[in-house]
Amino acid sequence: MRLVNQAIPKLDGLALTAGQGAYTDDLATQNGCLVVKVLRSPHPFARILSIKKDTASKVNGVECILTWEDVPQIRYTLAGQSYPEPSPYDRYILEQVVRYVGDPVAIVAGRDEVCVDKALRMLKVKYQLLDPVLDFERALDNPSVIHPESDYHNNVPIGGDPARNLLASGCDAEGDLEGELARCDLVVDRTYYTKANAQAMMETFRTYTYLDHNGRLNVVTSTQVPFHCRRIIAHALGISPAMVRVVKPRIGGGFGAKQTLVSELFPALVTLRTGKPAKIVYTRQESFQASNSRHQMRVRVRMGATRDGIVRAVEVDALSNAGAYGEHASTTVGLTGHKSIPLYAKANAFRFAYQVVYTNTMAGGAFRGYGATQGCFAVESAANELAEKLGIDPAQLRLLNIPREGEVMPAYYHEPLSSSRLPDCIRRGMELIGWAEKYPRIRVSDHLVRGVGMALTMQGSGISGVDTATATIKLNDDGFYTLMIGATDMGTGCDTILAQMAAEVLHCPLEWVTVDGVDTDHSPFDTGSYASSTTYVTGTAVVNACTDLVGQIAREGARLLGIPVERAEFDGEGVLDTAHPEARISLAQIAQDLVVGTGTRWLTATASHCSPTSPPPLMAGFAEVEVDLETGACRVVDYVGVVDCGTVINKNLARVQAEGGIAQGIGMALLEDVNYDAHGQMVNSSFMQYKIPTRADLPEIRVEFVESYEPTGPFGAKSIGEVVINTPAPAIAQAIHNACGVWVRSLPITGEKILQGLLEQQGDAL
Repeated sequence: MRLVNQAIPKLDGLALTAGQGAYTDDLATQNGCLVVKVLRSPHPFARILSIKKDTASKVNGVECILTWEDVPQIRYTLAGQSYPEPSPYDRYILEQVVRYVGDPVAIVAGRDEVCVDKALRMLKVKYQLLDPVLDFERALDNPSVIHPESDYHNNVPIGGDPARNLLASGCDAEGDLEGELARCDLVVDRTYYTKANAQAMMETFRTYTYLDHNGRLNVVTSTQVPFHCRRIIAHALGISPAMVRVVKPRIGGGFGAKQTLVSELFPALVTLRTGKPAKIVYTRQESFQASNSRHQMRVRVRMGATRDGIVRAVEVDALSNAGAYGEHASTTVGLTGHKSIPLYAKANAFRFAYQVVYTNTMAGGAFRGYGATQGCFAVESAANELAEKLGIDPAQLRLLNIPREGEVMPAYYHEPLSSSRLPDCIRRGMELIGWAEKYPRIRVSDHLVRGVGMALTMQGSGISGVDTATATIKLNDDGFYTLMIGATDMGTGCDTILAQMAAEVLHCPLEWVTVDGVDTDHSPFDTGSYASSTTYVTGTAVVNACTDLVGQIAREGARLLGIPVERAEFDGEGVLDTAHPEARISLAQIAQDLVVGTGTRWLTATASHCSPTSPPPLMAGFAEVEVDLETGACRVVDYVGVVDCGTVINKNLARVQAEGGIAQGIGMALLEDVNYDAHGQMVNSSFMQYKIPTRADLPEIRVEFVESYEPTGPFGAKSIGEVVINTPAPAIAQAIHNACGVWVRSLPITGEKILQGLLEQQGDAL
């Protein structure tokens, strides 16, 4: 292949490094653009009795103050998911009841920040305080009901009962679990905790809105889901989707946070009310405490095996904290079991049960890994504990139990494993980390010990049978191409990857393909950039559209050459007669002929794709850590990730994706920890308190790809975006245990937790 499977530089790489990229706030340049800010609740659970806004409304420059009495009372969800969304419709834009510290109370718009800030300070709100539910393990059947409203709505049944604070529940099982566990020689029964994590992308949430000359609402916003965004905005505002246009400029990161609408509705309301352009730019504090995060979870795992290391039964029981609202809550938790249990393919029985509850904390949402990350920490940690008790090398335990290519995976929706080189990933990772020499530990000094650990993971490639993508490729009159997509490049490089695929099929240089930005008025439909779908789902649509266009060009060339179409061959530069190769017509001549005379027409091809399956990318992760036995301090000194993502479309971008995901996983394992005080206030809503790893905190991250060929993917590709974040937490947890004997089953794994475990060991030894 000329372009696919190559290390092609990112199309916008030079523009980004030169600071030339145009983001949402760069485009909000209209004169008279109003500044929009939101007054937020200081209480976790309260009823608004009154809002006095008379004095604030008189502030010079203030144009608009909106409260719950001034906005549409239409239940909706902020979740950027295909309709009918499985997330409950449990929100109003503004409501008389506030359900977490940071919930919106009022919207203020004015000519500048000074007058808006002054008006915000002058708003007087009286609250009736209600008893909040802050502990998600005490939420179910709590006397405080967070969503008692009568117009609460679900599009599809998800097992919820809001009167019990139960948002969703479900169970999937196969085989005789209890019987199989009883027949096992060893069973581990452990409970693991993961905390809410902030996506911490560099560009905060921001939206710019205006009315065009036709009176349509134009929304320029940093979003991963432009088409879902259009539908949700129209529904929540009670207007026709035909009156809404969404434009996605460059995005400064998302990691799932922008698969949820956050900032869009506030300036949209102001623009509709005033007729003026408006913009909102979230502060970093707002992005931390008034948006969404990874879902906090408690996951209990029971895993049983025979003495020879064959896992015969796996049970996963998950409790997830939705927070105050339910976007993505019922779907995120599903990945906790369905993308961890299938890795133990020899099991005769499995059971995956879950409950999702409401609390008075900020709502959870989408975050890279989307529930599989929490499940991977629990199940892979349990497998490591099982291996230790059996006296079996944990890598060998995996090699004994993993699914093989061609097998059907009952716990993965009965989908087949159509491509896999996971055994090679494990073996190569062992070589790179030096497993044979280092496992389980090496003493460095009298108080420093190094240990190694490992974990496996799988993800998916799009949502099978649900999400779709469409691509349009157009031959221009100059012989170049325009590729129109609805997929959202959020810094991941999907514009580059999809252009590579197009150029490969069209046999042309990459620079002949221009990728158009996403505009819901002009771009073909795409569900958006989430669920690791773009390379696999949108890529297939691009390949199919370009293949169609090649056929059209060949037919047009045959007509102009006056030969049967069966003898026409398109080689990228023109069409030739296979019987007389000297007879040919250039692509430029074909393109020019198409726009001259009575036969004028464009050559355009459009293709849509929805995959019936979601082939999983697979990964083996290996960590080496160093633990100080005197202080509990821990640092990762080496990390190896070996990934099977099918054919690697772009070796540069895939490597960056893998390295970045592993870095985020290390942060989740050791540092990141959303915390609330007793009054429901987030206590680490800035980068001064919320710690993410910097380059100085990270080890050498070594990534290799072991390529399989996925028969259903474009050029044999699967996804890469999410699978890479999952393995660090369980691999690091095992490495720490191997170094010092302490199992830490709650994230993040801090020095204090390690030291406490060491002190408990010393106490037990006395």
